Amino acid sequence: MTRPCVLTVAGSDCGGGAGVQADHKTFAAHGVYGLSVIAALTAQNTRGVCGVFGVPPDFVGAQLEAVLCDFTVAAAKTGMLLSAGVIAEVARRLTDKTFPLVVDPVCVSGSGQTLLEPDGLAALRERLVPLADCLTPNLPEATALTGLAVAGRKDALRAGQRLLAMGAKAVLLKGGHADEAISPETVTDLLFLPGEEPLALTVPRVRTKNTHGTGCALSAAIAAGLAKGRGLVEAITAAQGYLNDCLRAAWDVGQGQGPPDHLAGLSGFR
Repeated sequence: MTRPCVLTVAGSDCGGGAGVQADHKTFAAHGVYGLSVIAALTAQNTRGVCGVFGVPPDFVGAQLEAVLCDFTVAAAKTGMLLSAGVIAEVARRLTDKTFPLVVDPVCVSGSGQTLLEPDGLAALRERLVPLADCLTPNLPEATALTGLAVAGRKDALRAGQRLLAMGAKAVLLKGGHADEAISPETVTDLLFLPGEEPLALTVPRVRTKNTHGTGCALSAAIAAGLAKGRGLVEAITAAQGYLNDCLRAAWDVGQGQGPPDHLAGLSGFR
């Protein structure tokens, strides 16, 4: 039996709830073989990010070279990249990719720690967004990338179209940061595709404090679905369902905002 190989290029979370660690748990839950390139190290736990250490761009490139020259990559995702130099190196290495790329434009942690250096934002817009087969910003990330204050639906529609104009082939604008008072029972993500009306993809809202790394899990699940041959809409809706189940199954780990249970769907783990 063979399994598709899925690559993550992202930061390391020593607390295990986000970044490469979350991506690999998600890959395992989807039955794909995970590959990883570490773009940054973080000292963090469920209470926040204590420190960040960037990996030099040339060593990020060396990791990418080692992976790409040996494995047949079926899909890839990016997460925290930290610096313009790393973004440029990743973009250079992936310019001629033959597999779908999911770009999670990580800018700030859930606890408010900056995870992208100031010059990295322009590099993200100019170098990596145009390579994205699916860009997955939350509302604060969409604001940072577009310069638009994204609050209501009208703002979201403008931001989604602007992100498409930057070159992304598809944009999944996540609605988890939307005002819960407006939609207390559901969360709606908007999928933007060139030349089409935005598609509203709605899931039940799960009330839990354990939401650390949800963006990582969602983007990793989308990449896994694409690697297994699913179409984009099918991969996204399956990933939404997966994350919803993981949030429902989450238990308290650590003293702060824990992660979802990435292995919730696997028998024998609970």
